[in-house]
Amino acid sequence: MLRLFSKVAVAAVAMLIIVSASHVPRATEAGAKAATAAQCQGHDMLVELAAKAPDVHRRVVEEGRALGNTDAVLWKIEKAGVSTSYLFGTMHLSDPRLTTLSTGVKEAIRQTKTLALEVADLSDSAMATAMSKAADLITYKDGQTLQNKLTPEEYATVQAIVQKSGMPGEFAGMFKPWLVNMLLALSDCERKKMAAGAQVLDMRVAEEAQKNGAKVIGLESIDQQLGALAKVPDDQQIQMLKVGLKYADRADDMMETLVQLYIKRQLGAAMPFQIALAAEQGVPASAFDGFKTSLLVDRNAKMRDAATVLLDQGPVFIAVGALHLPGPTGLVSLLRDAGFTVTPVE
Repeated sequence: MLRLFSKVAVAAVAMLIIVSASHVPRATEAGAKAATAAQCQGHDMLVELAAKAPDVHRRVVEEGRALGNTDAVLWKIEKAGVSTSYLFGTMHLSDPRLTTLSTGVKEAIRQTKTLALEVADLSDSAMATAMSKAADLITYKDGQTLQNKLTPEEYATVQAIVQKSGMPGEFAGMFKPWLVNMLLALSDCERKKMAAGAQVLDMRVAEEAQKNGAKVIGLESIDQQLGALAKVPDDQQIQMLKVGLKYADRADDMMETLVQLYIKRQLGAAMPFQIALAAEQGVPASAFDGFKTSLLVDRNAKMRDAATVLLDQGPVFIAVGALHLPGPTGLVSLLRDAGFTVTPVE
């Protein structure tokens, strides 16, 4: 059972939380290069929304803009008496439009001695240790099953998703909704690219930092990340999963939408967009409250606490998921509140 937990968690966590470059199995060099260069084909769903429901599209964009600190993914961090550091928002995808680092990002990495990722060690041993302590966070106990919380059609889709991740479909009922939600976000195309050795953006940053001799550390542990995901109330996890299942056949489109938001520096619209999709399915915005509190408020505060210690020692390059940066509870605002000057670079 421990091996089962590890296999599923690696597939999900490695894709959507963070991946350590030094611990990801690689295919042949030629295969890895081809996979990295390939681009999954998807459609920007916000463009569709603009044509289908312009008022909803306008609201999504305006809410995203109002969030604040969404106009950059690379930020300079300064404070009197300490070396200049940087904060970089990543996406855990292998799209070449993301993984081709700009000159500015490379130079910022070169100027620092430490790279701080969300998690630095996703080795098999680290994952196995975390999974051995996290069974209750990953699977249902006391007779509950995911199958009993979904319609037959929804559960059949979940089984298919679990099978695509390399697991027997009959095990789907034991998994908590948050884990299935993570697997949902991984399209068949992206899954094949990763299997062929494609690097997600976080891995590419780690590779560049290690090339320059930087030490790679983590702001948090696997245990902390799993705990944050599992902390979302179960009823809200189910509601979010039901929305995700409605769009299970559009994973490439979902990823393309996020890529476009990243490229256009409109990442503040990511959550309003998800809420708009949920509303189409009759799911209220309140279904996302637990996710936002656990993943984008509480977790951000813990990242801030870990980051400030490193920043006072500087220089450090901090690379975390871009959705952790915007808004009043995002890392940009939190670091400013902690006494640092944080300015956009690109």
